Amino acid sequence: MKRIIVLSVVLCLCEGVRFGQLCNGNPTNRRTSDSWGGRHYGARRRTRTHGGLDISCADGSVVYAPFDVTLHGRVIVYTDPKKAAINNGINLRGEGLCFKLFYVQPDKTSGSVARGERLGVMLNMQSVYPGITSHVHVQMCNKTDPTPYF
Repeated sequence: MKRIIVLSVVLCLCEGVRFGQLCNGNPTNRRTSDSWGGRHYGARRRTRTHGGLDISCADGSVVYAPFDVTLHGRVIVYTDPKKAAINNGINLRGEGLCFKLFYVQPDKTSGSVARGERLGVMLNMQSVYPGITSHVHVQMCNKTDPTPYF
């Protein structure tokens, strides 16, 4: 009887990857919590667990590519029509990562954008969540913790 042995090696190309500046006015990707809840991955929200990381970003600010990325379409964040003002985002890939940015009005939804170039504009979170610290929500496509990349 002949045995066939198959070895599979997975190399993570994303080790050592760090997000560059995401939002104009926040060069260090600062994160803050407020009365709406914690901004870290896994924070408890009323009925759920926070599945991403929130980076402070003033409403109307320019949002940048954190590294060279390809754009893979629009993200619809909510099904609730009361949240239509912030119901937008973008799917991105780069540096071996697949991730989504929520609450961003993208300039385009396909093609490539270089590190530090404009992706779009931060939507008006205050219109839906008065008093919240406006932010870009970063969520990995596979729902893992994005914190190690910041």
